[in-house]
Amino acid sequence: MPIAGRRVVVALASMATAAAVLTGCDSAPAVPANPRQVTVVGSGDVKGVPDTLTADVSVEAAAADVTTAMNQANDRQNAVLNALNASGVDSKDISTTGVSLQPQYGDNSVITGYRASNSIQIKIRKLDTASQVLANIVSAGGDATRINSVSYSIEDDAKLVGDARARAFNDAKQRAQQYADLSGLSLGKIISISEAPGGTPPTPPVPMPAPRGAMASSVPLAPGQQTVSFSVTAVWELS
Repeated sequence: MPIAGRRVVVALASMATAAAVLTGCDSAPAVPANPRQVTVVGSGDVKGVPDTLTADVSVEAAAADVTTAMNQANDRQNAVLNALNASGVDSKDISTTGVSLQPQYGDNSVITGYRASNSIQIKIRKLDTASQVLANIVSAGGDATRINSVSYSIEDDAKLVGDARARAFNDAKQRAQQYADLSGLSLGKIISISEAPGGTPPTPPVPMPAPRGAMASSVPLAPGQQTVSFSVTAVWELS
């Protein structure tokens, strides 16, 4: 009798295991078939006219001693700052970018003097005055003035970016629709969108020659146009 009892227990356990296996198979979710998709990249470009000119300007002075070199550079830079103020440039658009004082060496590494420099960056928002502002800088700084570079930019490009984004998406959708037509399918709902803004490439810096003469004439400038670019990668279903 004890042996028979053990056989019944074993049989029941086997039945329970089989039922659990069947139940697990029934509850497993079905793996959906991969939907047909098309992935495209669209691009959009919008041109705009720059509204800001940024100039990197410095003054340099050399003298036999550090005090004279630094004082000369300070005096010239103060004259430049006063000229900028008189030209209507807001103080918040003028920032110091560097101050240096370095020894100058001759033969056998002997110090022969010192060179001081003071650099500022200026944003000119009234482009119709930019030419005269640069001339005023040169006149105020004299031979110590160095205009290292100028570049144009678009201060607020939010609308241009929005237009470029819309053009990029429309371009992507047109490409996806064409692929759907070529494959004999219909364009379904969009699955994903990712973007890559191209930004507004700045105008390459224009090196300016060192000033000559007591009074500088207006500097010829041409802002031209800049391009705001956008790229979009989008995935649509095909049905």
